[in-house]
Amino acid sequence: MPILVVGSVAFDSIHTPHGSVDRCLGGAATHFSLAASFFTPVRVIGVVGEDYTAKEEAVFHARGINTRGIERVPGKCFHWTGEYRDSMSEAHTLQTDLNVFQSFQPKIPAEYRDSEFLFLANIDPALQQKVRTAMPGVKMVCGDTMNYWITGHRANLDTVLRGLDVLLINDGEARLLSGESNLLRSAERILPSGPKTVIVKHGEYGATAFFSPASFPGECRHRFFHAPALPLAEVVDPTGAGDSFAGGFLGYLASQPAVTPAAFRRAMFYGGVMGSFAVERFGTERMQSLTREEIDGRFATFRELSHLDFD
Repeated sequence: MPILVVGSVAFDSIHTPHGSVDRCLGGAATHFSLAASFFTPVRVIGVVGEDYTAKEEAVFHARGINTRGIERVPGKCFHWTGEYRDSMSEAHTLQTDLNVFQSFQPKIPAEYRDSEFLFLANIDPALQQKVRTAMPGVKMVCGDTMNYWITGHRANLDTVLRGLDVLLINDGEARLLSGESNLLRSAERILPSGPKTVIVKHGEYGATAFFSPASFPGECRHRFFHAPALPLAEVVDPTGAGDSFAGGFLGYLASQPAVTPAAFRRAMFYGGVMGSFAVERFGTERMQSLTREEIDGRFATFRELSHLDFD
């Protein structure tokens, strides 16, 4: 089933202890769509400027991603400059140039209207809600957010939360959103605000899903489920890891006949697999060379190391 993602298509300039790269292809919608495309058809809504060329477009087309929803306007693409210092788990923003993204207003092509899965990437919650409202018939809606929207746009974000099936955020965002330092209590505060499930990403330590009774009525025996991360010898660039996790997670779910508790648990492991590949190179480089055979091989490794019986 096709996934529709709305978010940023951008250029990133990144410095890590392993090197630097200037203006590589990035953005939440980019990382998400590349990861999800290994499992199911993907459609993208975003905006780019005149510095977005056929070279960047070819990255999407090589994965069969539908880019008719990417609007071309005069100006330059959103550009983020950041670095990772001693800790590869925290990015330090050096400069953010919104450029054409500053006036972004999502436009949904008619051919996208039958999308059954929707991912609202990390953008202004007012824009997230605009797309959510325009897609009332979707089967599952997942969303992301960040500290800036939590602290400065809370009313609009609360409206978005009420329409989500799954909220994907990291540890710090969960604590900020809930006002709780303990992650279990954080989830217990967030779930009544709307999302049926909250997935908290822990970076190199995996991710935990916290379920409400509405997640899988009568089917889910446990309040939460943890999927560990695969230990990696080297992390080159963590920038797209979270969105790649989301793409692997939702992409796998969209490829299944039904969203069951077992499929959900497998999807979290596939999310971890895609995140683990994304960090091996700068930007989208690893995703461009990745194969489905490598993905399934790493999934098998995850399963063996966890001794997990999915069913």
